[in-house]
Amino acid sequence: MSRKPQNLLVPFRRDKKRDFAAGSGPELLASKVRQALLTEGATARSSGELPWRTNFGAALPLLRHQRNDAPLQELARVYVRDVLERWVPGAQVVSLDMKQEGIVLTLRLRVREQDVAATVDVALPR
Repeated sequence: MSRKPQNLLVPFRRDKKRDFAAGSGPELLASKVRQALLTEGATARSSGELPWRTNFGAALPLLRHQRNDAPLQELARVYVRDVLERWVPGAQVVSLDMKQEGIVLTLRLRVREQDVAATVDVALPR
């Protein structure tokens, strides 16, 4: 009998045992996807957020302060697809919906990894 993979959840938080919370299944998958999408990766305008691994992350911050129209939403789809292919290779995008609420563009992403599925919401303020 094999155990499900377990790891720390991002954002870091404490569990009831006064340690950092760990999870598995949908909770872990959502955490991995959220971490990859919300970390700023190296682009032409940025050297990346993590000094020890500048390429890790997405180019989604480039979309801030841009006009929220169809081309911007398609560019967001491409960025999401690319970052998941590179940094969470086992995850498949099942659906990606975008919703404009005032000045915030919210990405609702449904992903699957083997027999585990998760829904991740990512808000991109303008």
